[in-house]
Amino acid sequence: MLHADITEKILGAAFEVHKFLGNGFQEVIYQRALAHELSVKGLAFQREIAVDIFYKDLPQPIGRRRADFIVEEKVLVEIKAVAELEDVHLAQILNYLKAYRLPVGLLLNFGSKSMQFKRVVL
Repeated sequence: MLHADITEKILGAAFEVHKFLGNGFQEVIYQRALAHELSVKGLAFQREIAVDIFYKDLPQPIGRRRADFIVEEKVLVEIKAVAELEDVHLAQILNYLKAYRLPVGLLLNFGSKSMQFKRVVL
């Protein structure tokens, strides 16, 4: 699997966060805790990096989006804190992967009783 070594460490960090905090917090709380755990695991990351969204051949961007994390400049991580992941969340991470030109992403949901995740590959 592409970047399996990185995604395994990210998932380990995410499970640690969920084990300690459980569900019920806002997304930003999980984001901050995950940033700490990624640091503990020695992973380089950037948080809330914005990217311009372009449409066809328009010279100016039509908007901007922010991914929660880019880890090791290879894996996009999108965090949710919802009762259940839905198709719209999967569509969002697929669009982000295209916009950021990254091949692998993790969709993490801390809002359910058990942590949910989806590994997404373009």
